[in-house]
Order: sequence, then structure tokens, then C-alpha cells
Amino acid sequence: MNHKYAGNDNSTAQEPARGMKSVGRTKPDWLKVRLPSSATYRNVKMLIEEHELHTVCESAACPNRGECWSRSTATFMILGNICTRSCGFCNVITGKPTELDLDEPRRVAEAVQLLNLKYAVITSVNRDELKDGGASVWVETIKQVRRRNPDTKIEVLIPDFCGNWEALQAVIDARPDVLNHNTETVPRLYLKVRPQGKFARSIELLKRAKEQGMLTKSGIMVGLGESNDEVLDVMREWRKVDLDLVTIGQYMQPTLNHLPVDRWVTPDEFRFFHQEGMKMGFQNVFSGPLVRSSYHADEQSQHALGEAI
Repeated sequence: MNHKYAGNDNSTAQEPARGMKSVGRTKPDWLKVRLPSSATYRNVKMLIEEHELHTVCESAACPNRGECWSRSTATFMILGNICTRSCGFCNVITGKPTELDLDEPRRVAEAVQLLNLKYAVITSVNRDELKDGGASVWVETIKQVRRRNPDTKIEVLIPDFCGNWEALQAVIDARPDVLNHNTETVPRLYLKVRPQGKFARSIELLKRAKEQGMLTKSGIMVGLGESNDEVLDVMREWRKVDLDLVTIGQYMQPTLNHLPVDRWVTPDEFRFFHQEGMKMGFQNVFSGPLVRSSYHADEQSQHALGEAI
């Protein structure tokens, strides 16, 4: 089943019936995924372990890990695996980071080379205890990946750096091919879902990046208690800052200690979001139950970058 709704559906977008309410932790059929078993999956897992790297695939318990690793792709997570924020949806460990691994950029670049990636996605934890939020490590990682892999496209999924625009500028100046920063949810739910974040700050970050010619990207999760109208309102705010690429996916509760799923959003609703977003003028909208920020990121960016990847 195609959950991306990336432009091949010519049916008319109409407001669909809202998704069904969650019953415990039982997932509907459209969210069930196969367990990974391929040799490629095992090779990627071994490479990541040997290079002592972190991936958001594992740390955030992504349901697409098996599919992506079987395609020899992974989203590298830099600045360690302990986050200074306590978002209600995220499976990454919250705490006080104990170290800053300055050799990490080299190992990421080497892993990209060994995997022969034509498109690399890099994200990070929040490091709010650092003056620059870790921007210097971001810059070095981009440089190292470029040095070893000059033909590889780089997408960065960055934090908000607590509104430190000098830190953001350093990352922009490193010129990644795609700058992604997730909005995560609708403004009304920020206090519950993303208590240390600010919706307006995230929009301002995307605005500043776009003003300097970056190809920009953002995404949200649905199924946390938002209405479909609120999702469309977020998309309109994105259009005001000329955002290029959008991802919308189903929130899935990683553990019982995280926010519960409010409802299972149906494939028809995801198709509706895709169609409405394309009518608004985004270059691409990946909308589907299993869509995540870096899901098939190379495919989503290919048209916008104007070249094959």
C-alpha cells in the first residue's frame, strides 16, 4: 500500500471521516510492519555498532527501521543519544549529557562512505546546555561528510537551538542540501507534546533558512488530539514562510510512559492532507500512517533538487 500519497492520486480531496479512537495499544492493519530479516539490514546494523554511532531509527524506535536499513539507508543522530528536552512523544533518553564526542563527525562521514549513500540524513538530540546548541559539531559533520563523499546530498534535521540565530546561521553557512526542522504538532498541543519548544520559534527558524535560499522541510505527527482543521492551519503557516517539503505521519506511543495515542488517523485522511497540501503549493507532501521525517527522504527531495539521486 502506498502511504506517501506523493502526487499519483488524482481523486478529489474531500474532508474524510475522522479516524477511529485508540483501543489500548492495538494498531490497525495499515500500521503493521514486517520484522527485518535481510542481510543488508544486518550489515547496516553491524556498521553502525562498529562505528559507535547513534541513529534516530533505533533511539526513537522508528517503525520503518527494517525497511530503511534493508535499503542501506539510516538517519544518523549526532551529539550523542541523551537529549536535554523532555518531549512527551519521543523515545530518545532525556537527561544531562556527559560528553561531547568531537570524533563523531569523522565516523559519520566514514559510515556514509562505506554505505555508499547518495543521500544522507543527519539529525541530533537537543544540547541546550551548550552555548551554541551543538552547532559547531553540526558544521563539522557536514564538512566531513562532504569531504569524503563529494557527490552525496545532505539533509539535516536540526533542533531550534533555543532561538540562537547565530548557531542556525553557522549550519546554514555549511550549506546542506535540505534543511529540515520539525514543527511536530499544532500550537494548541505544544505545552503537552513539546514543552520546551515554541511554535513561533520553529516557524521563524524555517523562515530565516528559506530567506537564505535553503530548500526547507518540516513535519508534524497526527493522532495526538489535534483536529484536521488545526493540521491545515499549520500547513498554511508553513506556506507563509515558503516551506518546500512536508511530512505528516501517525504518532505511535513508544512506551507506556509517553503520551497516549488519541486516535488512529485513517489512510483517507492522510490522502486528504496530501491533496490539500499540494493545492496550497508545496513542492511535495509525504503524508501517510508510516511517514516519518526521513522516510524516503531522497525520493521526496529529488524533484525539488532538480536532479536524480
